[in-house]
Amino acid sequence: MTEIVLRDIDELLLDRIRRVADRRGWTLAHALHHLLEQGLYAVEGEGPMGFDTSEADVLQAAIAALEGVPDDVFSLIGQVPDATPRQGEPL
Repeated sequence: MTEIVLRDIDELLLDRIRRVADRRGWTLAHALHHLLEQGLYAVEGEGPMGFDTSEADVLQAAIAALEGVPDDVFSLIGQVPDATPRQGEPL
């Protein structure tokens, strides 16, 4: 594995890395490796995001189906039809 040397690292940053390593029970090298990898995932994910054609078609179909649902249907969620007790029946 390639060795990487960090020079002139800020003490505050080094302290934060040490705290992560201590909390997780990792060596400093393992913590640095993990943080570098996760940081790369986060930065790589900042690029433009979008759907491919098949995903966009499925999403559009789902939106169209939801648009066809009557407005009052959601107000009925959790309600029991004919929940009014009849005379003489316990509540």
